Amino acid sequence: MLKSHRQGREIKAPDLKSQAPVKGSVRLDHIVALEVWGMAEAAVGQGEGLAASNLDKFLPCIVLEVLVTRLARLDRERRSASHMCSMMLMIKRYHCAGINCMAYLNGSTFSTSDYLFSGSRDGTLKRWELNNGDASFSATFESHVDWVNDAIIVGEKLVSCSSDTTIKVWNCFSDGACTRTFRQHSDYVICLAAAEKNSNIVASGGLGGEVFVWDLDAALAPVAKSVDAKEDEVPNGNSGPPLTTLCSVNSSSNIASSNSQSHGYSPIAAKGHKDSVYALAMNDTGTLLLSGGTEKVVRVWDPRTGSKNMKLRGHTDNIRALLVDSTGRYCLSGSSDSMIRLWDLGQQRCVHSYAVHTDSVWALATTHSFGHVYSGGRDQSVYLTDLSTRESVLLCTNECPILQLSLQDDTIWVATTDSSVYGWPAEGLTPQKVFQKGGSFLAGNLSFSRARASLEGSAPVPVYKEPSFVVPGVPAIVQHEIMNNRRHVLTKDTTGSVKLWEITRGAVIEDFGKVSFEDKKKELFEMVSIPAWFTMDARLGCLSVHLDTPQCFSAEIYAVDLNVSGAQEDLKINLAHDTLCGLLVHWSKRKQKSSSHGLPNGDSSIGKDVPSKDSHRSRTEVDDTTENHTTHVLPSFEFSTVSPPSIITEGSSGGPWRKRITDLDGTEGDLPWWCVDCVTHNRYPKENTKCGFYLHPAEGSPAPNITQGKLSAPRILRIHKVLSPDMSLATVRTYIWKKPEDLILHYRVVQSR
Repeated sequence: MLKSHRQGREIKAPDLKSQAPVKGSVRLDHIVALEVWGMAEAAVGQGEGLAASNLDKFLPCIVLEVLVTRLARLDRERRSASHMCSMMLMIKRYHCAGINCMAYLNGSTFSTSDYLFSGSRDGTLKRWELNNGDASFSATFESHVDWVNDAIIVGEKLVSCSSDTTIKVWNCFSDGACTRTFRQHSDYVICLAAAEKNSNIVASGGLGGEVFVWDLDAALAPVAKSVDAKEDEVPNGNSGPPLTTLCSVNSSSNIASSNSQSHGYSPIAAKGHKDSVYALAMNDTGTLLLSGGTEKVVRVWDPRTGSKNMKLRGHTDNIRALLVDSTGRYCLSGSSDSMIRLWDLGQQRCVHSYAVHTDSVWALATTHSFGHVYSGGRDQSVYLTDLSTRESVLLCTNECPILQLSLQDDTIWVATTDSSVYGWPAEGLTPQKVFQKGGSFLAGNLSFSRARASLEGSAPVPVYKEPSFVVPGVPAIVQHEIMNNRRHVLTKDTTGSVKLWEITRGAVIEDFGKVSFEDKKKELFEMVSIPAWFTMDARLGCLSVHLDTPQCFSAEIYAVDLNVSGAQEDLKINLAHDTLCGLLVHWSKRKQKSSSHGLPNGDSSIGKDVPSKDSHRSRTEVDDTTENHTTHVLPSFEFSTVSPPSIITEGSSGGPWRKRITDLDGTEGDLPWWCVDCVTHNRYPKENTKCGFYLHPAEGSPAPNITQGKLSAPRILRIHKVLSPDMSLATVRTYIWKKPEDLILHYRVVQSR
């Protein structure tokens, strides 16, 4: 039964199945019946369509013809000036993607404990405290918005580089706040190198053949900053000195100049690479810099001037790892040609080649004396090789390709494409003990000899079967599917575990275990049509949800579908609006508190200029008569404070930045304008969420024609009686009509029985 909201009259639903189909239309057995008054009331509210008095003529009728109109979207000029806002869902304490780099801090230097720093493809660095054979989580360093590719320790500073084209400086013992960001690189920054005895010299290299040498003392020194110079760390709320302004480097000069911004610092540029740089190494005193990459040669530079000293040829594929001894006399290189080469820089030639791997060599680590080398790579194996005798032994094997090695006394830390870090016995102080365990072989001179030996079944047996340390991570998400309700996402991780996420809360709502992803997707299929209001990827090993205006505000849902207690039946919720309110609730409260303390009498101007017209409970509500700013968020949009998601703003004036939602302190002035409008003023672009339709009687029906028959109604308006009650206009068009033409529906008078 349908009921008139104004007159209280009940309306009988017609028996459409008894009606013969009209020629040229679809069979009415599967055509919708739309509630007349609800749609007409919506249309009258828009100032078009029927007068209320005309409805008496067909109250016992059902609307059966709808023309879906394509109204123009909001003006796109504002979009060009907008920023994208992204939400990242990950577990705070653990990495969720491969580990690209590690850095070890000896406790005897600055603290009583040893610390291991790990940088991941999830965009974060983490500090682990090592005590009595155990590694415990200590801090997360979060500011990069893409893969962390390398990290080194310089004194008490941690320096990292990323595919977001930045180099960041952190205090090793801080709670994870970034102190400086440098944006000299124009492409991914892949590698770093430092001078051990000259703790202020750092080199960086990346794609595009860019190599820069930094004097950290000069780069981090407070300088006068021009008005137009932007500081990346403003959103992070740091109170330190301003970000050093960096100038562009003249491509025609080997040495960087600062003529355009003389008040700022500019690093030395080592010019000469034509292609990408994947590896760097520097001697202890900072007088020698080596670089290698896709050009298959090792270049040697003077980092003090940026001038080229020599070029070493011999590898037949990309150079992926470099090491130089403390004196600057010898260097080691690892390549994708599976070879390790020892070079005499004085003679400018290769003196030894070691064929121990069956695939690309990606990581090298040497003993303090430079007499033995540990190597790892794509073949998932770690070998120990005596550089003098050429004797090699398989130390251990892993389940994933090896990305980096770090030798500390008798433990070698192994980073792989897995999200965990492994510490293996290495006997780094007395490596001869490893060879005494047996299983060694003589390294060949040619790569094919090692590969052939492996194929012939003479592969060596690893000395160690189990690691002595494991710094755990969580499995990376490798597959995902957005469900039709646009609130749930089905994921599969590297272990094969399938889970269902609720995006509006950033939480896993069901773990199905190791089941078929495709079968579970079919099982969870819902016949519902809701506009796509976000995009998503799992590039960082976790779910990254991207919102962009105005399209993110195109999806609405009835409050009753979210089980909102006491909600009116026709109350609609904008999914993007309430998700943003949930994400920025901490920012909103702290900003209101800060503003209240900063204005006379505790008054705040936030929200006053544009009062909200919506009484929706989840909206950010500002009480202008008190100092307190109260933000109400529905349970379906409450995010965890234990493992809070992070947000990233893309294209902001000082460059993208990233922060956990619980760390937002209200001082972030670089949030996208449309996010601020949405959360503080309940003001956001109104997407076209309606369908236009016409009322026409079915052929042969005595129902009268309607003169002003054009109406419009929300796409999410529910269907009653004929099809499933929870089916909307958009759902019918997508799954029942299934044609590009406008949807045609007919109505007729209910026959008395």
